[in-house]
Amino acid sequence: MTYQHKMADGTAIDLPVGKVVCIGRNYAEHARELNNEVPAEPLLFMKPATALAPLEAPIQLPRDRGRVHYETEIAVLIGERLTGVDEQGAQHGIVGIGLALDLTLRDVQDALKAKGHPWERAKGFDGACPVSAFLTPATVGDLTDVQVRLSINDEVRQDGNSQQMITPILKLISYISDWFTLEPGDIVLTGTPAGVGELHAGDQLRAEIVDLLRVDTHAE
Repeated sequence: MTYQHKMADGTAIDLPVGKVVCIGRNYAEHARELNNEVPAEPLLFMKPATALAPLEAPIQLPRDRGRVHYETEIAVLIGERLTGVDEQGAQHGIVGIGLALDLTLRDVQDALKAKGHPWERAKGFDGACPVSAFLTPATVGDLTDVQVRLSINDEVRQDGNSQQMITPILKLISYISDWFTLEPGDIVLTGTPAGVGELHAGDQLRAEIVDLLRVDTHAE
């Protein structure tokens, strides 16, 4: 299914589909659960636009590439060009807040990391970034207090709050813009709380920004 940015009310967002900028290990407990060091500064990587897919559509799991892990994240849609902005400028540049799954080929990633190689093959495959429709920033309100939750087969697997982030959302966007420009239509994924694990075909998923947004989907 072709991806297009849209609002939670179904309205299309007139922005191009751009790159996805991700942050690794932005929740300390998640870093520890994978036996990774907690980073001293944001750990950035990217997914191409071809990784984007609608979260409400069935999640297509790659075959014969080892374990596929889910990582539930707050997704931020950028609405204007951001270069070297402060936190106020970062806030002004946000047009939507949603949910995303950072799908990861964990066995592939582990092998690449062991060789000191980049992660892109594990993180950037087609469909590796299912994204929900977006809420307006005003609807979400305080970005330092956003509760996200993922349930699989009616069992809560991830339940975290942006309060737990090592680098808060606005500071993160400011930091990214100091290294490279964010363009209208880009999406920033802000890190995942603890509780990541493997997805299997047939799993039923419910992803939530608690009390504001819910998406039901399944893996195939």
